[in-house]
Amino acid sequence: MTPGRPGAEAVASKGWLAAHKWLLVRRGTQLGILALFLLGPLAGVWIVKGNLAFSYTLDVLPLADPYVLLQSWLAGHAPETKALAGVAIVAAFYFLVGGRAYCAWVCPVNVVTDLAVWLRRRLGIKGGVRIPRQLRYWVLGATLVLAVTTGTIAWELVNPVSMFHRGLIFGIGAAWTIVLAVFLFDLFFAQNGWCGHVCPVGAFYSVLALKSPLRVVAARRAQCNDCMDCYAVCPELQVIKPALKGAARGAGPAIVSPNCTNCGRCIDVCSKDVFRFGLRTARDEASAGRETRLTTEEVRT
Repeated sequence: MTPGRPGAEAVASKGWLAAHKWLLVRRGTQLGILALFLLGPLAGVWIVKGNLAFSYTLDVLPLADPYVLLQSWLAGHAPETKALAGVAIVAAFYFLVGGRAYCAWVCPVNVVTDLAVWLRRRLGIKGGVRIPRQLRYWVLGATLVLAVTTGTIAWELVNPVSMFHRGLIFGIGAAWTIVLAVFLFDLFFAQNGWCGHVCPVGAFYSVLALKSPLRVVAARRAQCNDCMDCYAVCPELQVIKPALKGAARGAGPAIVSPNCTNCGRCIDVCSKDVFRFGLRTARDEASAGRETRLTTEEVRT
């Protein structure tokens, strides 16, 4: 493993900006989306009305969270036509870009949990409680059962994303207690514990990513020098190995796991530029190069 902080070798070889490019773009996207929601209630500029559960953009474009609508339907509430249209738009978008891109590029709680991971590394906090990653799917199922049995969207009463929005608009209150609890949980008890092991929202959006075409691809996996920096920064590190080290078993270079958040940090911190964004059908450059050479030789023959 590369000595020092993950990505130090990438910074040395390609510069700080290139080694943080996708992280900076992602933070800009998260903060930009959050700003659009807050401009209305805080400044009276209503570009977007609503929240991440349901919103109107410029009073024209409806966007609705499929997970919230599913809970509402199970609770016995018939969705309106506009809500169905909003769900169709959102579901189609996340099918294309990878459902858990929501977690890395949109969800404001990701900023909180990433801060906890950064501080945890700075403070040298090691270990923690072991939580099975499958737990998030059990929590997801529990929220749906709760909607059926209570006739309410009960999860939204404690959803940290909803709490985050309420806290920013209405100020300090109970909402921040839940956000703080998530931060402390990730800091002291389990690295990437909330997003990677517990959050039912991420579990739901991973279902939309089962066949998503846009993936992170280890296109130059033959160049990997085993520095392990990609594993160190990945919030779902178990998704990397099949694509990075699976050539001998015939596995393609695309990270096809639906739990990949498409955050791009593995692209940033790799000094060998092993990773890039591409399609799930992509092939690694070494294989493509061999096939090109064979084709050329056949033509000459």
